[in-house]
Amino acid sequence: MAEVVLFHHAQGLTPGVVAFAEEIRRAGHTVHTPDLFDGRTFDTLEQGMAHVETLGFSEVLDRGVRAVQDLPDQLVYAGFSLGVVPAQCLAQTRAGARGALLMYSCVPTSEFGSWPVGVPVQIHGMDADPIFVGEGDIEAARALVEEAEDGRLFLYPGDQHYFADSSLPSYDPDATALLLQRVLGFLGER
Repeated sequence: MAEVVLFHHAQGLTPGVVAFAEEIRRAGHTVHTPDLFDGRTFDTLEQGMAHVETLGFSEVLDRGVRAVQDLPDQLVYAGFSLGVVPAQCLAQTRAGARGALLMYSCVPTSEFGSWPVGVPVQIHGMDADPIFVGEGDIEAARALVEEAEDGRLFLYPGDQHYFADSSLPSYDPDATALLLQRVLGFLGER
């Protein structure tokens, strides 16, 4: 079974993120859910991003790096939206990464060097998400999939950003079920 670190999105460690992690645990995997916001959650993406700007993006990234310092090297790094930043950074820079699961976001690999040899990656987003598609993350995702030896980009029909967070109005149960199936398949191979 895999050991996973799952980083939350900009609205914080919401009940929906915790519920998604619990689904992975039910399948027998170990899942760590670091709280990068010290218990704070936000009602909107805009409020969460305002908090991120107050903290600073580098502080959020540093908190993600510190969250894994006492964990084993052989981890799968996963993140939802903002959480993709520390997940992708760690998958690219921390030795021993077993894989990466990037949901709703992707940054150019050049931000952290190049994609490491032998580290598989899955990227998931909705095909009409105004952030994932509209702000160019999909192009970074396509480039990463081309660079990785084992990379897959999965697009789901819809325009929601946080579609797998059951505690938010953007939740899409059908897309989430398929996402979870693909995530569990990926983890079953690690």
